[in-house]
Amino acid sequence: EDMLKSLIKNGEETPEPLAGTLPAWLQGTLIRNGPGLFSVGDSEYNHWFDGSSLIHSFTFSNGEVFYKSKFLKSDTYKRNIKANRIIVSEFGTMIYPDPCKNIFSRAFTHLCNVIPDFTDNNLINIVRYGEDYYASSEVNYINQINPVTLETVSRVNYRNHIALNLATAHPHYDDEGNTYNMGTAILGLGRPKYVIFKVPASTEQSGGADVYLHGSVCSVPFRSLLFPSYFHSFGMTENYIVFVEQPFKLDIVRNADPDTKCSHSNGLSAPQTLFHLINRKTGKAVSTRFYGDALVVFHHINAYEEDGHVVFDLISYENTNLYDMFYLQNMRRENDDFIQSNKTFSPPTCQRFVLPLHIHKDCPTGSNLVTLGDTTARAELQADGSVFCRPDMLVSSSGLELPGINYKFNGKKYRYFYGSRVEWSPHPNKVLLQVHRCQEGCYPSEPVFVASPGAVEEDDGVILSSVISTDSKISPFMLVLDAKTMQEVARASIDANVHMDLHDSNQKA
Repeated sequence: EDMLKSLIKNGEETPEPLAGTLPAWLQGTLIRNGPGLFSVGDSEYNHWFDGSSLIHSFTFSNGEVFYKSKFLKSDTYKRNIKANRIIVSEFGTMIYPDPCKNIFSRAFTHLCNVIPDFTDNNLINIVRYGEDYYASSEVNYINQINPVTLETVSRVNYRNHIALNLATAHPHYDDEGNTYNMGTAILGLGRPKYVIFKVPASTEQSGGADVYLHGSVCSVPFRSLLFPSYFHSFGMTENYIVFVEQPFKLDIVRNADPDTKCSHSNGLSAPQTLFHLINRKTGKAVSTRFYGDALVVFHHINAYEEDGHVVFDLISYENTNLYDMFYLQNMRRENDDFIQSNKTFSPPTCQRFVLPLHIHKDCPTGSNLVTLGDTTARAELQADGSVFCRPDMLVSSSGLELPGINYKFNGKKYRYFYGSRVEWSPHPNKVLLQVHRCQEGCYPSEPVFVASPGAVEEDDGVILSSVISTDSKISPFMLVLDAKTMQEVARASIDANVHMDLHDSNQKA
């Protein structure tokens, strides 16, 4: 069976844990999220990212792994199941005529309250706020889940706590366990802006969703008042938030008018990318204007400070065609046909940017302000005092996505990251550090690093990845790789219908 077609089969719940065998020192629970239900009754979603959220957990205890899964009982899920058809709109599936044909344009028409009854299908990630866990996507709703039972506890609206229209599903956690996240505020009082907020690791007040009330907030105004930039993630160092204001923008006024066609296409609507550094302790932005060539970014890898520079690594694209690949009509094509029709796909590239924090007035125009010896990234001083940034390539070949690191090194100088290679088809088909290839017909999830007990070295640990296969004779399994050698340590078969997912809770085993 073709892998693309197996990705869009409806999943099923596995409420009772199923066991497999792994190294005894692995202890804890890995919770993952992703689309798992693609049709309801006779109706079907148009896009893979529209599928109803299926929450998975892998619990490691005494050499065994126990797997279970449950659908997120969002309002969207419950209403669709009750009606036995899809009645709630998603980004790629509209229930009534919509002028916006682009998945991101639909996000912003929703934010402008043009699309009523929009989704709370939080299928992208599992995030932690305070001591609680939430399924999240990029809308203003998140759903709290019980990390043990995977039951859906309650729905939370960001807008009841912070004036946000959306927030990312990729927050950061500091060493104390505080959560930092970023969102967009379009409606409400004041100028539209990007908002950065902090949620404490714990609160002595009422707990749960009320932790938002205690988050400190700072903001960055839009580069252009009515043209917000789309963003999926951001970077964080010891002292700074790194926000890439990419030229992938939408026109609020045109998108808010249902009688006009949306102005956004898959191209970029501005010639430059802006790089913002915001001091996360003071909330003040660095005054220097850092910019670079146009790019599209979904996932940051890591960021850190070194010798008066902020270094940040990300995965960039030349356009937004990536999301078009995941329309179900494309995924049903035969693999060769799919590859041929997606030759215009912009492959992801791993890039490093370096921003100097201290710029001397006597530096000549055009000079490279980067003085680090281990990178070819440049930051060139312009006549108006701005700095034009040219990236260094982290990996010589393109195609690496879903990056993961040893999270103890998040915001710190690091040497290793892990990812899945994506080639012409939208499914990841290799997990790699140096090079590791899964056997033919097996497809791994996003790699997750887990440190060995007492580990000191950055790569002292294992890589976890749940693997599914197109071969009906091969059961899904949890793969464990030695992070130093990328050699297989163990695998545990899982006698269940495991689905390809997206991201995990960052609370590693």
